[in-house]
Amino acid sequence: MSSADPSPHLPSPTGVTPGDTLTAEPDWAAPLAPGLLDATVVLPGSKSLTNRYLVLAALAGDRSRLRAPLRSRDTLLMADALRSLGVRIDDVAPEGESAASASGAVPDWLVTPPETLTGDVTVDCGLAGTVMRFLPAVAALADGPVRLDGDPQARVRPMGPVIDALRALGAGVDDEGGCLPVTVHGRGHLRGGSVTMDASASSQFISALLLAGARYDEGVTVHHEGNPVPSEPHILMTVETLRDAGAIVDDSEPNTWRVEPSEINALDVSVEPDLSNAGPFVAAALVAGGTVRVPGWPQHTTQAGDLLREILDTMGADVRLDRAGLTVVGSGELVGIDIDLHDAAELTPTVAALAALASTPTWIRGVAHIRGHETDRLAALTAELGGLGSHVTETEDGLRIAPSALHGGRFRSYHDHRMATAGAIIGLRVPGIRVEDIGTTRKTLPDFVGLWRGMLDGSASTVLPR
Repeated sequence: MSSADPSPHLPSPTGVTPGDTLTAEPDWAAPLAPGLLDATVVLPGSKSLTNRYLVLAALAGDRSRLRAPLRSRDTLLMADALRSLGVRIDDVAPEGESAASASGAVPDWLVTPPETLTGDVTVDCGLAGTVMRFLPAVAALADGPVRLDGDPQARVRPMGPVIDALRALGAGVDDEGGCLPVTVHGRGHLRGGSVTMDASASSQFISALLLAGARYDEGVTVHHEGNPVPSEPHILMTVETLRDAGAIVDDSEPNTWRVEPSEINALDVSVEPDLSNAGPFVAAALVAGGTVRVPGWPQHTTQAGDLLREILDTMGADVRLDRAGLTVVGSGELVGIDIDLHDAAELTPTVAALAALASTPTWIRGVAHIRGHETDRLAALTAELGGLGSHVTETEDGLRIAPSALHGGRFRSYHDHRMATAGAIIGLRVPGIRVEDIGTTRKTLPDFVGLWRGMLDGSASTVLPR
């Protein structure tokens, strides 16, 4: 599929054809880089970690404290979903600070689990994959039915493997052909046991069962059977958060994970910055030239976004990680890359935007499964980059992007936060880029526009309380 014929009739999983208009909101004029950057960008916490911690805290035996959690649409949907099941989640000032002195900071969350999760409720999943896939496994422990639904686009995102697995483990589940809406008929407990599933479409299917599995009568053993599981670092993240909470997890056998039945300990954890959300900002140093610093970048992490360090280095940046965080220095010149992003597919839109500005070709491999993300990201990137003049070809499992002169135009987001930020990256160098529905970035980043503008304000430090 080339830029000359982006196959505008190829449907995306959201039911939206690349090129369709999804919103009547005014487009956002992506700002050009004013010159070499010199910025410090303090990013909020990881969505993936925040939502995993919330689930474990809701199932724990005592009250937990989540420090510097992410407050975005996806995490607020998770918190509200758990509140509907009887979990108490309170905002509190960070320890050592009064409410007044901490008024500019994001509060911690105190999570108090109920004795029994309550049913007879409806949960709004929005477009959050972690909510729509993690919550059914939790809802099986509720006392009564739990109905889950979400945005129109969410109703075509696949959920069949986790639904079928829950049935095999003893749950009663009603669904609409493997998608939302779904009703889980909770009975206050779940037998659990061993189950085989095909998780080649999403690692979230496995994480869902593991997160709740310690509370199942027999625990849970998950065997994966099928093509390789995408984004395996997210499963490792799930395993590590479970171990932080005292769960006994055996992941020594390939494609098999065992969680023993046990109590879940209360958590007291600080949430790492979201490294995937850092992508557009550190990429900006490569595109515009200059320096972008991200304080708090962890020395060791399970986040797939940590691969950005290797990607940016290969594409031409000087990348340094020390105790202060990550520093990326670019010259404004970048080269293409040949990379398999199977384990970090969420970075594909960022890498594709960089590739469209590179002086040599790029080949992105191993990401066929992102056709089932918030939108069909391969079709959407082909259409939108192609519409700006990029020579982009969609392959069976990725994209090939060749150097070409780009021009301004409208960059559609398809209600996909990472599509929107990809458009912002292009706009640093190409005049006249207008990004549709920039507000969709609130899914995982509360104030992307404010952070982006601050980063471009020369030497100004951009600080968003975490």
